[in-house]
Amino acid sequence: MKLAVVGATGLVGNEVLKVVKERNFQYDELMMVASPRSVGKTITFKGQDYTVIGMEEAISKQPDLAIFSAGGSTSLEWAPKFAEAGTIVIDNSSAWRMSPHHKLIVPEINATQLRIDDRIIANPNCSTIQMVVALAPLHKKYKIKRIVVSTYQSVTGTGKAAVDQLMNERAGNSNGVDKVYPYQIDLNVLPHIDVFQDNGYTKEEMKMVNETKKILNDDSISLTATTVRIPVIGGHSESVNVEFEQEFDLAEVRALLAETNGVVVEDDVEQLKYPMPINAHNRDEVFVGRLRRDESQPKTLNMWIVADNLRKGAATNTVQIAEYLAEHNLVY
Repeated sequence: MKLAVVGATGLVGNEVLKVVKERNFQYDELMMVASPRSVGKTITFKGQDYTVIGMEEAISKQPDLAIFSAGGSTSLEWAPKFAEAGTIVIDNSSAWRMSPHHKLIVPEINATQLRIDDRIIANPNCSTIQMVVALAPLHKKYKIKRIVVSTYQSVTGTGKAAVDQLMNERAGNSNGVDKVYPYQIDLNVLPHIDVFQDNGYTKEEMKMVNETKKILNDDSISLTATTVRIPVIGGHSESVNVEFEQEFDLAEVRALLAETNGVVVEDDVEQLKYPMPINAHNRDEVFVGRLRRDESQPKTLNMWIVADNLRKGAATNTVQIAEYLAEHNLVY
């Protein structure tokens, strides 16, 4: 097994390496791959020094798997070249997610769709992943009719420069600091993630709409989203209002979620127990709480969903896809 981590010097790339180590993903050869400005740098991993190499050199080494965390334009250019060389690419960007020719995979939900000829596999958007992990068992049981979701997303979703902006503003050192966001993020909230589209929604909001339908394989679901950036490091939070076709029992909902792989129910308001990003940080699970009926209309549930966006929202999900491929002999 020859494994390449593309974008190894970035936030998500670093997290991929952590997850590979923690989950003891088996490989015989590991390649650290990055953009030209990082080529030649050294990354120490599991006690061994690796020299960062470029795309062409990595392709020449013909890795079996390549986990891409290098942005959409890089993936559009290079993922097909890796695939042509026989590599299976698991891509973290938005480049291939809505392509009708590529699978959009959350292993707990739809890994069984994968086939041996899938050369480029898309990893969903971080905010979409945590929501569908929690909603999939409920959709199967009660059938989702409509979703209204508002997100509260960590600055880590934008990258290291965003974290630097937040921490410099918090320290009072905002002068001369490169701004990733159009406004101050510390002590502020920005209802603006990614670029605005012609319909007035942002690209992030439309990702959640379109990706959810694809992952759950149901275009009949109505979904509207508002995505918001908040001054938090370590996880995304979501307020989700979901209307079902069938009536539900709240105790049964809690039981279904508690039995769902990858979900942790934290729902005890008497003990002030509910999910928070500070507790989800560096965890792989999706945390669900504040479960209650929407008293304004029937067959409707309110939920609060939290997960570490760099873990289950990105790195962990990609490594889980790699594990599935290896376990089911889909790598050759």
